[in-house]
Amino acid sequence: MEYEFDLVVIGGGSGGVRAARMAAESGARVALVEARELGGTCVNRGCVPKKLFVYGARHAHALHDAAAYGWTVDAPRFDWKTLVANKDREIARLNGIYRRLLGESGVELVHGFAKLADAHTVLVDGRSMSTERILLAVGGAPHAVAIPGHELAKTSDDLFHLEEFPRRIVIAGAGYIGIEFACIFRMLGAEVHVVQRSAEILSGFDDEMRAFLRDQLQVEGIHFHCGRTIERIEARDGDGICAHLDDGAVLSADVQAVATGRRPLTRGIGLEEVGVEMDARGVIPVDDEYRTNVPNIFALGDIIDRLPLTPMAIAEAIAFVSTQFLGRPQTIDYETVPTAIFSTPTFATVGLTEEQAWARGANVHVYCSTFRPMKDVLPDRAGRSRIKIIVDERDDRVLGVHVINEDAAEMVQAMAVAMRCGLTKKQLDTTIGIHPTVAEELVQMRQPVRTGVKKEHR
Repeated sequence: MEYEFDLVVIGGGSGGVRAARMAAESGARVALVEARELGGTCVNRGCVPKKLFVYGARHAHALHDAAAYGWTVDAPRFDWKTLVANKDREIARLNGIYRRLLGESGVELVHGFAKLADAHTVLVDGRSMSTERILLAVGGAPHAVAIPGHELAKTSDDLFHLEEFPRRIVIAGAGYIGIEFACIFRMLGAEVHVVQRSAEILSGFDDEMRAFLRDQLQVEGIHFHCGRTIERIEARDGDGICAHLDDGAVLSADVQAVATGRRPLTRGIGLEEVGVEMDARGVIPVDDEYRTNVPNIFALGDIIDRLPLTPMAIAEAIAFVSTQFLGRPQTIDYETVPTAIFSTPTFATVGLTEEQAWARGANVHVYCSTFRPMKDVLPDRAGRSRIKIIVDERDDRVLGVHVINEDAAEMVQAMAVAMRCGLTKKQLDTTIGIHPTVAEELVQMRQPVRTGVKKEHR
């Protein structure tokens, strides 16, 4: 059968755009369907605006510390609306770049809401497009628990567009999103409370490191309510919006925010009717080629719930096109992937946590250094940095690197390259450090703080 397109991509985020461009540049006939702005969550409601807010918030530290370095800064004043407007202008510029790149690659951009009529037909506002392959890259959206008064809460999407800066904010959830926004609003001057169901923040990260980060954030003035849940939210005259916790505490704020996870946007686009398998959350299982149970329908990015990170969606898109259109089968290694929480200080990590290493039966050597960065000495800041390295004693391979410091992400990105190449502890020990830097601590830790073969030996 002759189809109108070789590939129709549904979703114009980072993964979808990369797949569409690469396939079109290989000579395929490609259309991309997007109902909202190009760039998806990352560009419009995630990584990019978040990092711009982080940069803006960190100026609070720089201005405060300037006096210790001899600078006189008279009465600095922060204007929330200026930051939001400048952020919006930059995102609009990026939207235009995405549109231009798609056009230059020969991708037909179709604006509208896509729905599958069958396994080879995509409907968009009355238009029927036949295609040999369909790639689902629709991403996700914030998910909030339906407690009484939940309609009064803001999602992470909403926080990028608040008309007024909140003097007080309560954030439900202490994952990536919750922690990053807590730091942004606290550094900009808000009173911040974080409510987390579990006993510790950042589930899934190294236990020692996430507890240390919480301690540092408490030094910055963030209030944590761990092991607690919000049972209901209500508006009170003269007292803002109140969150009622399960222990009876009431947290009043100008903004109640929800950062309790995201769900795939896979419902209502015809997948059930076509027979694409999904779990209860809407996650789509795929094989190593990103193929769903329907042979010509593929999926990648947040909706397959492997590693919901922008660089992973892009890597998956490259692997998909290489396999399906370029004749070069490619798979992705999800084992040694660096990531960062852009808190203040930043927490970046690559490889195994200490707990994961013990669980895998490794004979683990744990190296750890806690110190005050030189930058913080003159301003006499109370916060500390920490670097932790996990090593397998049997072959000296570095299994994990975890860093809490302002420059942690830059350090861990370089360490990820080395770990992909089989980095050993001996190679770190025989590397000369750059002095004075924070990164030199990576090559100066000589004695392990813990060692053994079983977790109870710690």
